[in-house]
Amino acid sequence: MKNLNFSPLKKLEIILEGEHQEFATDLLDRAGVKSYTIINNLSGKGRQGFHEGHLMFNEDDVLIMIIAAVPEELVEPILEGFAPFFNEYSGVVFTSDIQVTRLVKFKN
Repeated sequence: MKNLNFSPLKKLEIILEGEHQEFATDLLDRAGVKSYTIINNLSGKGRQGFHEGHLMFNEDDVLIMIIAAVPEELVEPILEGFAPFFNEYSGVVFTSDIQVTRLVKFKN
């Protein structure tokens, strides 16, 4: 691949109940995250057993994943913002190191 420059970022994968989507996206927006992707209707098995990823009654009753690529300096403030939430509600945040092209899409 010619002329592609890769830049390091952190990927956050936030899994929580759909009813808390607004809380999570507001937190990301306030932290300065430029963009994120939301995936609805997740299925999987966790501590509380298997969770079916189909709509039950509305989108609030399903698990969602919010994926964001952020500069390293935003990770700690975002995780600190989620800490009180995850003390009360179920969910998880995965972090990983990634490389992206077109850094302008992810940094302010």
